[in-house]
Amino acid sequence: MTENKAMTDAGWKFDNSYARLPQSFSTRVDPTPVRSPSLAVLNGPLAEALGLNAEALRGEEGIAALAGNRAPSGAEPIAQAYAGHQFGHFTMLGDGRAILLGEQIAPSGARFDIQLKGSGRTPYSRGGDGRAALGPMLREYIISEAMHGLGIPTTRSLAVVATGEPVYRETELPGAILTRVAASHLRIGTFQYVSAWQGAEALRTLADYALARHDPDAAAEDDRYLALFRRVIARQAELIARWQLVGFVHGVMNTDNMSIAGETIDYGPCAFLDVYDPATVFSSIDAHGRYAYGNQPHIGGWNLARLAEAMLPLFDPDEERAIGLAEEALSAYSELYRGHWLSGMRAKLGLLGEEADDETLIAELLELMQRHRADYTNTFVALSSEVPAGIGLFSTTDFARWQASWEERLARQSASREDVRRAMRARNPSVIPRNHRVEEALRAAVEEDDYGVMHRLLGVLAVPYAYSPEQAEYAAPPPSSDRPYRTFCGT
Repeated sequence: MTENKAMTDAGWKFDNSYARLPQSFSTRVDPTPVRSPSLAVLNGPLAEALGLNAEALRGEEGIAALAGNRAPSGAEPIAQAYAGHQFGHFTMLGDGRAILLGEQIAPSGARFDIQLKGSGRTPYSRGGDGRAALGPMLREYIISEAMHGLGIPTTRSLAVVATGEPVYRETELPGAILTRVAASHLRIGTFQYVSAWQGAEALRTLADYALARHDPDAAAEDDRYLALFRRVIARQAELIARWQLVGFVHGVMNTDNMSIAGETIDYGPCAFLDVYDPATVFSSIDAHGRYAYGNQPHIGGWNLARLAEAMLPLFDPDEERAIGLAEEALSAYSELYRGHWLSGMRAKLGLLGEEADDETLIAELLELMQRHRADYTNTFVALSSEVPAGIGLFSTTDFARWQASWEERLARQSASREDVRRAMRARNPSVIPRNHRVEEALRAAVEEDDYGVMHRLLGVLAVPYAYSPEQAEYAAPPPSSDRPYRTFCGT
């Protein structure tokens, strides 16, 4: 290979297994070229893990591929069809502003979807322009990489390219395209679409594909479709528990935004708790709190029930028996979620083993945090260190009583207090992507073309359990305000 060839070869190694499924599952469509693309941000470590040449991606041909101006070798661009319950209402959807280039085969042998988000209109655009604004795409980059740093399963962001073209929402905004990397884009809504409009054989084809891609060890089981459903239940239960443990609010848990691979996907109006309150809603369109922080576990179960409805023909030819099998499988969700959450909360509080009163101890702390409007993340950071006196929650007599019970519980453990604190710091992040810090980074990038603020924030969020002095300024809660923080979906 010549030096010039090595410089320009990005290392794309595509397969296109989803494109080989029945034509009704997707539509062949090319991204719409943009006027003058420029690279806003590139995820070098992720590129390397995918077997890609980061320097080549920064070059003219690499940027052209990330902008959708030139399909990489081996790509077969498609827009996927799916349906979904949006705020409880069922509708036909599909990739209205995203195009799947194909599946990159990484050096590890793992397969990852490479999707361009904001790459132009598709047959599923429903009157939309198929484009995305720079701010929301940078936001997804920041939050998805923060979730990766926290160790929570997530789609990731390879790059954001500025298009050099405006998009029009409430105002004129700079356009952008995000390259999203996912284990797959199989959604609950994918099964709903095929079940509702494509029939039993197509549904079986989709389920077999999902098994081969995500649960090959379950494919040989006699009840392989129930096995698939149980795996999805288990992944969702663990994922949502992990959201709750760090105070993450997804914001739009429609069935089309829930991946059967157990990854966090579709970062729209998401945000993290500052003050602990289960009723917290950030999304400007969630007027009734359907997707409030405290409601996320319930919605997870509701969404899984919709998946069960879609998969019923696969469970048993007799509908009544199929419903019974689905209900039996689904009944495990609540206990699975509770187990993951309770285990995680014990770890956050340094509680080793299990005692009958642990749930009461945890519930009492959360009630105190809500009543005194305590910062969720920083309360656990303080408990993982030396609890400060005379500050908000920690100065109350209620907290003193709770702390005495907690200390008694810790005293019954053989581990030293320092070992307990060390273990707690490994489960309690010292920093999260604070909403005001994310907004600060977006303003600097979008309005001033200054990406330094964003890169510094990303550097801190990459190691959220470091407890380093450099992180202190990023751990501070936002200034007090009478106005609640609001997020928007960006479409």
